[in-house]
Formats: sequence, C-alpha cells, structure tokens
Amino acid sequence: MGETQVMANTEELKTIATQVRRDIVRMVHAVSSGHPGGSLGCADYFTALFFTIMKHDPSNFTMEAKDQDVFYLSNGHISPVYYSVLARNGYFPVSELSSFRKLNTRLQGHPATHEGLEGIRVATGSLGQGFSVAVGHAKQKKMDGDDGLVYVVTGDGELQEGQIWEAAMFAPHNKLDNMIVAVDFNNAQIDGSTLDIMGFDELGNKFAAFGWEVLYMDGNNMDDILKTNAEAKAKLGNGKPVVIIMKTEMGQGVDYMMGSHAWHGKAPNDELLEKALNQLPETHLGDY
Repeated sequence: MGETQVMANTEELKTIATQVRRDIVRMVHAVSSGHPGGSLGCADYFTALFFTIMKHDPSNFTMEAKDQDVFYLSNGHISPVYYSVLARNGYFPVSELSSFRKLNTRLQGHPATHEGLEGIRVATGSLGQGFSVAVGHAKQKKMDGDDGLVYVVTGDGELQEGQIWEAAMFAPHNKLDNMIVAVDFNNAQIDGSTLDIMGFDELGNKFAAFGWEVLYMDGNNMDDILKTNAEAKAKLGNGKPVVIIMKTEMGQGVDYMMGSHAWHGKAPNDELLEKALNQLPETHLGDY
C-alpha cells in the first residue's frame, strides 16, 4: 500500500463498519472484558476515517508521521474499535485481534506503546490526556511546515476532565488550524447519563467560546460523516481548529446494547454474543 488513505465507496464503508462491529463484540466476549458500547457507537466514524478520510500509510508507520495525517484516541477505553480498524487497514495482522486483553499482548485494554504496536503513538488510559498530546503534535507539524493533519476522538464523559479544556484553550490561541477533533456525544458514561452526572448546556457554544470552528454530525450516518468531514477540512487553514460534535448511539448495531450505559464496560455472554452476531451479517472480509 502506498502513502495514501485507502479509498472506499459509501456502501463498502458500511460493510467494513459491520465487520468492525463483529470484531468488537467477538474481542470483548473472548475475554469477558472490555468496552463494547462506545466502540460500537464509533465504528462508522473510525471506518470512514481510516479507510477514506485520513492520508496515512500503514506500511510506513513512524511516531512523527512526516507529511501524513495522524490519529489520537483520547478516550482510550474504546480500544476495540481502534484495534479493529488498524488491523483491517494493515497496520498489523488481523489474526492478532484474537490476543486482545490477554497476557503479554500488544493489544492491551487501553492502547499502550511499550510493546510497539503499529498505529499507536501514545498510551491513552487516563482520560483527558490524549487530547493534549494531539495538540502538541499539531503544534509540531505547524512548526515543521508539515501539511499532515491531526485527528482526535474524545468522549463526552471525558470532557469532565479539566485537562481537556486546557488543550481546548491552547489550540485556538496557537492557531492550530491543522486539527479536527470529534467529540463522541452519546450522552452515556460508566455511571449513567452524562447530563445527569455533569452535563453541558450547549456543547458547541463552549468550544466556540474558546475559539474553535464548530460542526455537528450524525456519527452513525456514513453519508453525513463524509460530508461533514469534507466541510471540516475546508475550514482548516484559517487560524482555527475544528471540533465536530458527533452524535452517536451507545452500542449502535446491537439492539440490546443501544442507548444503555450498562454496556459501557461489560462484555456479552455466549448467548448474547450469538444474538449480536445475528444482527451483524457476515461480510466478505471475514472474521479473524
């Protein structure tokens, strides 16, 4: 694969997203642990990002990623979706997904760097930190004259971390108009609804007040994902970073998980796995 993103049409992207969802539920079921809810909700966006939107080269992974786009998963607990799209893109063998959360694996519960897993540039287990690291990388690219972009996913519950807002203030002040942040706005965290625990009024207004360009997107609609990200790219280069408020459904694609915070960090048993896989048709990509 050369230095470019993998191009796929909308229907193919939907098929890949279905396979990613099959990977997610199988991975967490195999070890009876992990975070399926948010992973399933973000599967469409991750698929579009890695298979069409980003300019990246899985065969030439470096930490610096000179003249390539980079991605940071700030809410690192949704690692299953991240690992699936990395493997399906060719960063490492798809068969390695079977090692998720097992002893001595490179695919730890939260992304980590010490085992040298291709595609991972920072350990993101502690919430709030990945956003800040991404801002640093965006700053470096600006200083180096590197035209690569920086993409970030952060969770709405993660926005309760103060470090997020330090990064959100730093980026516009430093005119980091080379980054696009997507907030996974599913209104669910481990203890319940984000609105009940520590809610926001109008989230977009908060980012706008910090100096961000703000867009809104249905994160479970492939057409809207592609359209909104084209708009986001068009807004870059004008002195402001872009944030996309991405509405998703917790557990999207598996009916008994959808809309329930109970599946934030719980794996399905054998019976529920079978039920989930029956709702996620097999694809030509095949299971690992």
